[in-house]
Amino acid sequence: MMNGITLELLWRRLISMVDEAAASLVRTSFSSIVRESNDFACVVTDAQGQSIAQASNSIPSFIGTAPRTIRAFLAAYPESELEEGDILITNDIWLGTGHLPDITVGKPIFRNGKLVAWAGSVAHAPDIGGRVRSADATSVFEEGLQIPVMKVLRAGKIDATLERIMRQNVRVPDQLMGDLYAQFTGLALMERQTLALMDEYGLETLEDLSQELRSRSETAMRNAIRELRDGTYHAEAISDGIDAPIRLKLALTVKGDEMLLDFAGSDAQVQKSINVCLAYTTAYTSYGVKAVLCPDVPNNDGALAPLTVTAPEGSILNSLPPAAGGARALIGHFLPAMVVNALAQVVPDKVIAGVGSPLWCINMAGTRPDGRGFANLFFLNGGYGASAKSDGVNVLSWPSNISSTPVEIIEQLSPLKVHHRRFRDIEQANGMHRGGTGQELLLESLSENPATMSFMAERTRPESATPGFAGGQSGAPGEILIDGVKINPKAQQIVKLGTKVLLRTPGGGGFGDAKSRPAELIEQDQVRGYAK
Repeated sequence: MMNGITLELLWRRLISMVDEAAASLVRTSFSSIVRESNDFACVVTDAQGQSIAQASNSIPSFIGTAPRTIRAFLAAYPESELEEGDILITNDIWLGTGHLPDITVGKPIFRNGKLVAWAGSVAHAPDIGGRVRSADATSVFEEGLQIPVMKVLRAGKIDATLERIMRQNVRVPDQLMGDLYAQFTGLALMERQTLALMDEYGLETLEDLSQELRSRSETAMRNAIRELRDGTYHAEAISDGIDAPIRLKLALTVKGDEMLLDFAGSDAQVQKSINVCLAYTTAYTSYGVKAVLCPDVPNNDGALAPLTVTAPEGSILNSLPPAAGGARALIGHFLPAMVVNALAQVVPDKVIAGVGSPLWCINMAGTRPDGRGFANLFFLNGGYGASAKSDGVNVLSWPSNISSTPVEIIEQLSPLKVHHRRFRDIEQANGMHRGGTGQELLLESLSENPATMSFMAERTRPESATPGFAGGQSGAPGEILIDGVKINPKAQQIVKLGTKVLLRTPGGGGFGDAKSRPAELIEQDQVRGYAK
């Protein structure tokens, strides 16, 4: 067993390595998705694909799925079929993150001819072909190019055929390949730094370090679970769905130092693109547990060992091919909140009211006057949930940590004019502490040619509004209007020159009885212009 001081030094070094790789990925990326909105992850695993460390700004879903994908790489290419300079790639929905735009790459790291670790990266590509991403695709075959597990680099040399195929199938080939090469840059940095660390500390393998880090995280998680009262705690959620709301059910069972999270009873998968693969379900469910019980414990596979996540095959949370998954976040982002609601029954002091998520985004694609295509993706966040101690932040991402795209980037990269972006007005506070207001964004199309626009938007029905807690009221539902008319947020839209699009993201849930709201907070809302 390593002593605590050495272990802490190694842990901090590992985190600095992956953080530096993340910074290099951001600096060298071509698209605003990575550069401005943080939709990526960088990880280091041991030789077996067990997670050791992730970059601090990686998003929760990717740090949960990336090790699984690396283990899928190992299953397809055992060590005997790998060599220095190889990089493997896939965007397979069921082996990766659940939708095709997320490209996972992994680089085996060799020392003295032996596989000792993996460097991994996941990034949301600016385009992957197929129809413009929306919630109404009916199968994965509509959603773009599928890349099986394969080598994109062999001994350091790019697979030129794969690159030609990728370029031919997307609207913005230079952005796509630019981001992919940025991922390669991050992998090379992690490889170089990992080998330098092993040289400095005289480590022939990372197995002992990996085992020590994972065992300590596992122990911390087991101790946190053991403090809970044994029993089964239930939670439900209702999403907008497509033609009808989708119902999700969770039974969270605590038994000793282990936890079973079972989604039996949730609705079946649908012939639209809101289906969630089990890897994504597991990632966000586990994140919810860790966020409540031991948020400060190092992230690695050890912290997940006491957790078992299940969902019936063919359900909306364990989809089977060829189910579409392009908009899986519209369902998957409900899962951490369901975990929070279940655990609120046993640790109410550690939870907040509902958050105005899932994350919203705008997809826009078309042709410029000179014939060049464009494809853009911009993110928006809703209001954060209130707590017993404070109001919710007016606009904040959760459970993902993806940033709202800056106005300047929207106008620079796309034929859109932003008339305003501001906090939503509130009629009155929805709790002793109110939820975040959410935001309002008014856009105007400047595209001389008709363009396709679609939205990832949720909580637009009253029954799916963000729930309050401890007597707090729901947050305001979201809405989208085109030229003043409410539209179906799950359907693709054609916008013309001068078309105006107004988006209002959902507000956060309130905490406590609104009648108990302190007078100074009521005045503060009026002074800051939140209340009408």
